[in-house]
Amino acid sequence: MKANPSPRSPSRPGGFLSLRTKFVLFISLIIILTCSSLSWYFVHQRIEALTQVLIDTGTILSKNLAHNSRYGLFTEDEVLLNRLITGVMEVDTVVYVVMTGPEGNVLATRTKGRITEKDQLTRSSDLPLYPNPNLIQTMFSQTSSEPIINSFTVLGDEKSQREQIYDFSVPVLRRSQPEPLLSPFPLASEHQTPLEALSRSDEPDTKVYGIVQIGLTQARMQRALRSLIVNVALITGLIIAAGIACTFWLSGRIVTPLRSLATVARQIAQGDLSASVEPTTRDEVGQLTLIFNDMTKALQERDQAISSQIETIRRQIKQLSALNQAGAAITSTLDLDRLLTSVLQLLIETVGFSRMLLMLYDSERQIAYGARTAGVQEDVTGVVQNMEIPVQDDQSFQAELLVRGKAVLVPDLETAADRIYPPLLGPMREIGVISFVCAPFKSQQRIHGFIAADRGRERCTQEDLDLIMTIASDVAVAVDNAEAYHRLEQLTQTLEHRVRERTEELQSANERLRELDRLKSAFVSIVSHELRTPMTSIKGYVENMLDGLAGSLTDKQVYYLTRVRYNTDRLTRMINDLLDLSRIEAGRVELHLEPVPLPVLVNEVVEGVQRVAGEKGLTVRQELQAGLPLVRGDRDKLYQILTNLIQNAIKFTPKGGEVVVRSEVRDPEFVQVCVTDTGCGIPPLELDKIFDRFFRGETVPTEARGAGLGLAITKSLVELHDGRIWVESTVGEGSLFYFTLPIASPQT
Repeated sequence: MKANPSPRSPSRPGGFLSLRTKFVLFISLIIILTCSSLSWYFVHQRIEALTQVLIDTGTILSKNLAHNSRYGLFTEDEVLLNRLITGVMEVDTVVYVVMTGPEGNVLATRTKGRITEKDQLTRSSDLPLYPNPNLIQTMFSQTSSEPIINSFTVLGDEKSQREQIYDFSVPVLRRSQPEPLLSPFPLASEHQTPLEALSRSDEPDTKVYGIVQIGLTQARMQRALRSLIVNVALITGLIIAAGIACTFWLSGRIVTPLRSLATVARQIAQGDLSASVEPTTRDEVGQLTLIFNDMTKALQERDQAISSQIETIRRQIKQLSALNQAGAAITSTLDLDRLLTSVLQLLIETVGFSRMLLMLYDSERQIAYGARTAGVQEDVTGVVQNMEIPVQDDQSFQAELLVRGKAVLVPDLETAADRIYPPLLGPMREIGVISFVCAPFKSQQRIHGFIAADRGRERCTQEDLDLIMTIASDVAVAVDNAEAYHRLEQLTQTLEHRVRERTEELQSANERLRELDRLKSAFVSIVSHELRTPMTSIKGYVENMLDGLAGSLTDKQVYYLTRVRYNTDRLTRMINDLLDLSRIEAGRVELHLEPVPLPVLVNEVVEGVQRVAGEKGLTVRQELQAGLPLVRGDRDKLYQILTNLIQNAIKFTPKGGEVVVRSEVRDPEFVQVCVTDTGCGIPPLELDKIFDRFFRGETVPTEARGAGLGLAITKSLVELHDGRIWVESTVGEGSLFYFTLPIASPQT
């Protein structure tokens, strides 16, 4: 098949620029840019190197001159300074030296003058060259002896004779001396130098003896650079010219065969696929020519194959479009009946199938049911819709589809009639089915049903089977999503009902718990309050009996009454703890906040427990940080917090132990208090429960156990003050109870 010549392919467009010209221009441009860049980089590096040498020279000269002229600047010895200047002026690049005293007066100076002949670099002292005096105005306040570099441009005898000068200014600093340790007066000796004697005398507080300025010129460097630039430019030009000449010759060797290829390619573009070109070289261009000839033959063969493929591509595009539309329909709804009906109708209209059948599968009952059809007469549709096909593991098509999950292609209906369900075979023959394809739609290893189609008077092919399998996979996903949505909807309704029931039960339980908690608190409060009166009476009678008001007592009676008084005090403390806890839980505790001096409060508590500690042979002391600020709190409640913690430490510390109260400021808002003991310590498993109500450790001795309310009350009182309490402990070594209190604000 020969293509027609394209009207848009001119033989030679206007303004044609040959490949050879482009090649030469491009390579020449690369050579020019590369050589120029390298030359510029070489010159630039040379300029930087010479400039750095000049700066290093000026730095060394200025620092050496400043060091050697210290004594001369101090004594204002012009002879010494001029001798030093003479040595520096012998350097070719030095054009002036200026030495300035501490008062800003010039002590010594010398200059070579400005340039009068640029080529010979001749200078004239009649045209003096000195720096601007303003350059050293800020030098007298310097504390560093490093030179300060300034650059400026001056004119020679003519305005065209410009010269770049680098000025190096160095302050001559007084060496600092350590102050005497024994006497404020200077101690002079015969071994002191004048500078050392001056540094120890009562001179004015000045740090700069003077300023040394040296000016260096770039004139010699610039003359050398001009010569270098001329030589580099000449070498660069020669390299560029040689490169362009080689490029021109090489382009001719490459472009000539390519022109022949371009001519043949133009003929092929006009439809002449028989054109060819003979290779003239054996290089890459010659190989390209051979490949071009092979490509021409391949084009002749592919031109014929393309025509046969176009129709196939068109058909596949139509099928893909149908699949896309089917996918859009599948994702548009979760209603299973509506979904299946719309998909079947859409496939009939777009893919080209004549009739389609879709049935669902119930794996529990092992039947295919719920048939849906498209492209079938209404009377046949009514018969098929009410049909239920039994599915057994045999050789039938329904077993192949719904049990083994395999797709089926039947080229001829009559040859496979014995495998078709008989009640379904009659309607198929009635509507004229001669060939059909079937595919199961399954998702997640579950078969939901099958889909079948035919092309009327045309026989189905493998391509139809592949298409129906693709459609079946999409339908399977849609059916799976619809069923999942239906199950989710039912589950959601069930969950909502259960949540409502559980919510009502929880609300009722919470109300009962709140009522029980209120009754418990009221009961504890009433019982504790009622117990205080008889306990007070019992305690009074016991003390009266011990005091002898009821007559003399035997030793055993005194012992028993003493134990009764001890347990009465213990029971009274437990009743008071219960009352405090019930008031805290009921929210009836009111804090009378005020600024409290913590050292005074700690001292009162420590003195109050000294008798109890002395009876156990313990030491109680305090270590408070100096200058503690006032804390904000209720004085009585703070007293109770400290008392509980210290008494708890005394209870669990053996004889000969020590209890220490420490306090310090940890951050700008809180004061931290720590009560330390050397007692038995707390096991790690009990540290998290130590502040719980009614908690008593398993390792605590029986005689030391209480009601388990003291630390719980202490924790509640600390938290009422916006503080925090915690404990650190090591078994056998002791415990550290920490708590924080807010610092009183200045307004308070």
